[in-house]
Amino acid sequence: MSSASDPLAALAGLPGVAESVDSVRKAVDRVYGHRVMRRRSGEITSEAALRGARGSAALSGADWALEEVRRRTDFGGETEARTVGAALRLTAEAGQLLSIWRQSPLRVLARLHLVASGSTAEGDTVGRPRLAGEPVTEPLIDDMPLPSAEEVAGRLDGLSQLIIAGGSAPALITGAVVHGELLALRPFGSYNGLVARAAERIVLINSGLDPKAICPAEVGHAEQGADAYLAAFEGYVSGTPEGMAAWIAHCGRAIELGVRESTAVCEALQRGAA
Repeated sequence: MSSASDPLAALAGLPGVAESVDSVRKAVDRVYGHRVMRRRSGEITSEAALRGARGSAALSGADWALEEVRRRTDFGGETEARTVGAALRLTAEAGQLLSIWRQSPLRVLARLHLVASGSTAEGDTVGRPRLAGEPVTEPLIDDMPLPSAEEVAGRLDGLSQLIIAGGSAPALITGAVVHGELLALRPFGSYNGLVARAAERIVLINSGLDPKAICPAEVGHAEQGADAYLAAFEGYVSGTPEGMAAWIAHCGRAIELGVRESTAVCEALQRGAA
């Protein structure tokens, strides 16, 4: 598919994007080459899932310590606990939806929202795009303009078609666009940030960049901080070449920080300290 008919691949030509793609690939290759990965990759995957969920929840207003997330068993009750529980469920569910993603991404998004909502789900608003007049609660970006339900439907359809068509765009670019578009649209009444970051995770795994799910971008998004996340996201929303490039670079840095986190886990396991 040529870049003219593949808008995601065309983004690779933006200033600095090719360098981000190359840097991410090298970082991922390094952690996959770690000697611990040859015999204990399952442990790295499990730890990356836990740390990724913690990072995603932090950006949605529940910034808990990792050990608190690890030891906690009850995620009902207060809002922060529900947010952390939703993030954990989404991380676990993402790996079960890989085979469906390329055929029916909208079905996957519906499932992700249903899983995030969990036992707190009420009425018929769960697992479907919002209708005109339905409210949206989304920590961190509540003050940003909300696209209409009609615009959401059209852009979701366009995103779905791009995913189904495939193309030659690097995983970093596709994941960044899926993440940014879902966050911009806020298609559901709640948990849109968590769903957007889970969808990015699915892209990175399903593309072959991170098949063992050991490079949690959510960790890096949280580590860079909410202010940097918002600033980069505003670049995506602007739609300008500079803004898009900044968002993709931010997502690339998030993956590299996730790689660093998993590399530290590998080193700890190698020393026998974990």
